[in-house]
Amino acid sequence: MDIKLVVCVALIDKDGRVLIAQRPEGKNLAGFWEFPGGKVEKNESPETALIRELHEELGINTWGSCLAPLTFASHKYDEFHLLMPLYICRKWHGIVQAREDQALKWLTPAQIFKVKMLPADLPLVACLRDLLS
Repeated sequence: MDIKLVVCVALIDKDGRVLIAQRPEGKNLAGFWEFPGGKVEKNESPETALIRELHEELGINTWGSCLAPLTFASHKYDEFHLLMPLYICRKWHGIVQAREDQALKWLTPAQIFKVKMLPADLPLVACLRDLLS
């Protein structure tokens, strides 16, 4: 089974809320919520991939020095096994905006437990709760 490396981030605002995005119609697992991020391309570090994905998906810029690794998810899907590092980011430049038809929400970790998160993302919420409480 192939291992797919995907990177994600918990953008944390000044009120301790975390940004999540809803997968739009037409995408695999549409309707589920997830942390922003995406696939790590060939010859790309996870941090570089995350900086690129944040610009593409949300129109914001950040720097490697503003990304702190927190934990990771390891999840088996039918077609592949996902390995997904989660980074924390509290500093970025620009205004967060949906650039790929995804819905966005700023929620506390307790509120995130009440939405339909992707199976791989759900275990990461507990780490955020522990960090932010």
